[in-house]
Amino acid sequence: MDDLTETYCRMDDFYKAFEPQLNARLLTDGKRHRSRKGSLSVPELMTLVVLFHQIRYRQFKSFYLNPVGRYLRSEFPRLPTYQRCVELLPRCAIALAALFEELTGKCSGVSIADSTPIAVCKNLRIPRHRVFQGMAARGKSSTGWFFGFKLHLVINHLGELLGVKLTPGNVDDRKPLCHFAERLFGKLYADKGYIAQWLTTFLKDLGIDFVTKVRKNMKPVALDPFDEAMLRQRSLVETVIDELKNLCQIEHTRHRSPINFAVNLLAGLIAYCLMPNKPKLSLQDVRRLSQSPQTYPEMTLH
Repeated sequence: MDDLTETYCRMDDFYKAFEPQLNARLLTDGKRHRSRKGSLSVPELMTLVVLFHQIRYRQFKSFYLNPVGRYLRSEFPRLPTYQRCVELLPRCAIALAALFEELTGKCSGVSIADSTPIAVCKNLRIPRHRVFQGMAARGKSSTGWFFGFKLHLVINHLGELLGVKLTPGNVDDRKPLCHFAERLFGKLYADKGYIAQWLTTFLKDLGIDFVTKVRKNMKPVALDPFDEAMLRQRSLVETVIDELKNLCQIEHTRHRSPINFAVNLLAGLIAYCLMPNKPKLSLQDVRRLSQSPQTYPEMTLH
């Protein structure tokens, strides 16, 4: 309950500062519009969706009807029905997006980029899928074909998210990487799928050293020992993706509206940002590994 109170206070304090900015930016046609308050305030909605990901529930309905409906009535005295709560969730989408931007980490000079598929339906149901028609697309990852989106992300060596971008599943991984360039410096590590001369030149012009392994049909490239050690530890980003999918539940195939898909994704990302213990690398261990690679075995994530 202490964690729940702390989460609500964080959401409430943020929204009190954010709401005036949001109202000032809303487009109006000169007419007065009703701003009727719901049975759940925006901070309460934000707290519920983030709490859902924090306590590792698989389905929002079972989470809402059981622990919330049975044991949190005193914390949420005006709790509506489940159907009404689902209808209210889009109200907190913009606030969740702004909160995520506030919770992103800072570049440490050592960054790792990758992408992961976000499937929105099983492959057998693609011909009759309608919820994301015109938005999602078929794509292929290292695990096979899927229908949905790609989540492109960059992290620092502390496991903190520096930024994310959602694209249709058929978008080239290299194109969204330019979106993160303005918030990066130092070295950026990625896998072989990101190799492109134009991308390396673009990042170099911004002062970013882009480091990847080479393909089998390419000439070997001499790398700094530290870069070689970091490429061997690039699995850190895979660990972060695994926690986002299997602990924070950012991916499932039961969505019934695009806006609630966005709410679920943003809430999962925020739940990860609020985790006290994230997977991370020790740069000192990486430097020791680069100086004597025969002495130090493959490191484990902290």
